[in-house]
Amino acid sequence: MTTSTELAAAYALCEQIVGSQAKNFSYGIRLLPGPKRRALSAIYAFARRVDDIGDGDLPHDAKLAGLVETRRQAEHPERFPEDPVLVALADAARRYPIDLGAFGELVDGCEMDQVGTTYQSWDELAVYCRNVAGSVGRLSLGVFNPPALHTEPKQTEELADKLGLALQLTNILRDVREDLQGGRVYLPRKTLDEFECELKLRQDGTLDPQGGKLAAVMRYEAERAESLYAEGLGLLPLLDWRSRGCCGALSGIYHELLKVIAAQPEATFGQRLSLPAKTKLAVAARALRPRLSDVRRGR
Repeated sequence: MTTSTELAAAYALCEQIVGSQAKNFSYGIRLLPGPKRRALSAIYAFARRVDDIGDGDLPHDAKLAGLVETRRQAEHPERFPEDPVLVALADAARRYPIDLGAFGELVDGCEMDQVGTTYQSWDELAVYCRNVAGSVGRLSLGVFNPPALHTEPKQTEELADKLGLALQLTNILRDVREDLQGGRVYLPRKTLDEFECELKLRQDGTLDPQGGKLAAVMRYEAERAESLYAEGLGLLPLLDWRSRGCCGALSGIYHELLKVIAAQPEATFGQRLSLPAKTKLAVAARALRPRLSDVRRGR
């Protein structure tokens, strides 16, 4: 049986992982009350483990075996008392209605990366985005645990899913160059063909702008992401103000990043784009600002 000291150490490790490896995520998660912050840290720490296997340097077969093992671990984290991250995850799942099965979808997405899947259309890419990001959105929703999750679960989960799609598409637009360097192309082939654009790297490692065609592709997909934000942000009013602050800070940072990409796609052609820390702090501060009605009700 896990002692309270061991459990505290397990959660502390998860929070350390968030603080050191998830700068954007940490701006939102720190706005939660302690129990929810720790639970969401456990979710992130295990999700990071899955991602690190998929993106790491292991041989192909070893990656697939590692992903199979993480799927097994997520199904029954309580069976791994020697693993601090799984100890924390098991405790979080006891405290909140977290659908641990969603980790299986995250593993599915990482497995898609291993087989070199390309995407002909947005519908195909959306399956991937739903696996790698929508799944995390639904896991987080269990920690936020709004009343609507129990009264209107399907609609509430769909909103979390849409927001996850928006965040992942923003990631894709930010990382086109890095992904291409790694042999991956996520932009839908249909969109590239419509703009007669071919993704290529120049000799200096920057993206070939294709005479403005690539910027047009980026703006087109940014509009799609903007529409997804418009739908997905409908989740925020369903959350208590601290959970809304967390979700609003994270989504707000990525939404601001999307606006920069849409305004100047070329900024991503030669470097990984990120927002200044002061901008992220300002977004987080706005997200935490409670409505007066919430304060009066003590939410």
